[in-house]
Amino acid sequence: MIELSRDQKNVLDSLIDWYLDDSKSQYISLGGYAGTGKTTLIALFRKKIDSLKKSKKKVKVAFVTFTGKAARVLDIKLKESKSIYKNDYVGTIHSLIYSPIIDNNDEIIGWEKKDKVIYDLIIIDEGSMVNGIIWNDLLSYQKPIIVVGDHGQLPPIRGSFNLMSDPILRLEQIHRQVRDNPIIRISTIARKYGYIPVNKYSDTVKKIDKEDNDSREEVEELLSSYNKDTFILCGYNSTRIKLNKFVRQSLGFQDPVVSVNDRVVCLRNNHRKNIYNGMLGTIKSLERDDKKWFYANINIDNNDYIYKGLIYADQFNNPQPINFTKKRKNILKGDLFDFGYALTVHKAQGSQTDRVILFEERFKQIDDESWQRWLYTAVTRAVKELYIIGSK
Repeated sequence: MIELSRDQKNVLDSLIDWYLDDSKSQYISLGGYAGTGKTTLIALFRKKIDSLKKSKKKVKVAFVTFTGKAARVLDIKLKESKSIYKNDYVGTIHSLIYSPIIDNNDEIIGWEKKDKVIYDLIIIDEGSMVNGIIWNDLLSYQKPIIVVGDHGQLPPIRGSFNLMSDPILRLEQIHRQVRDNPIIRISTIARKYGYIPVNKYSDTVKKIDKEDNDSREEVEELLSSYNKDTFILCGYNSTRIKLNKFVRQSLGFQDPVVSVNDRVVCLRNNHRKNIYNGMLGTIKSLERDDKKWFYANINIDNNDYIYKGLIYADQFNNPQPINFTKKRKNILKGDLFDFGYALTVHKAQGSQTDRVILFEERFKQIDDESWQRWLYTAVTRAVKELYIIGSK
């Protein structure tokens, strides 16, 4: 039997009250820090709701996330707790509410909104990743929605839309079962104080003093062991470019131009192509279209989807997305990608991976609260291994 903390009990009761209220608002939001048991609570709520309604009809729930990887993680957790039922759905928001448009060659050329959603309740995880367009499309189905996310993280980098800016319900007490997890402990220090001391917290969690004589060799060894389950995170785009160049060289890429098998990150949403800012992928094929463009096939991570289209050559190793410069009128015919070995922390929001290498970089103009959110967001991207490079 799961023992709930006081704030978990209060939130569960509030969710149930909202769900049973026939005159309820269409959605309710739940914010929770890392380690507060958000998924545990939602799983328990799912188990209870079939017995709450007077109708004999079983409730059908759609559990959705922004990325395929997050959906797979959520699916595993729900199955482990036996909280997923026969007619439930676990997958991406995109697959739930959009259908592919197929051309005569059986290729996907776009996506369109479905006429209806057959589920009685939608539960969104990592709600801070949902943009305004997708949110309005979700609301149009007139289904009740629970939005779950972490209100300690950074807000979206552009625009004012943020479902987690002021959640209606909050979980802020770290669950006793994970208090000794070194990543959770560090995340709490980051969120409260904005400073992580140089120390070895476990065999796979440590902060390295960048001024130490031996640190350079240790950091280069970490970077050279890059794989798909690694996020290399930093603050400045100039640092990101240097790190991308170093990792590509260590992996044996000789050509500075993007190549087959390169890791890439999407920099601009394209709803019709099912790609969104921050999505990672691997180049599977590449052909020159002209001096400025490649025709690329990109295997998008964990989405069972191959992107096919034109990508802009001059975006690679460019310090800022061309979409936000005077050259944006030149890029209407294709999409924007860049090398995806190193990422800014903003680009990694909403995703987690087994191993994170973090370069602490504080902007001169950033205030203390924003810095604490930046650091907290960065360290909570890590699931198993976390290596922080910074100052004492």
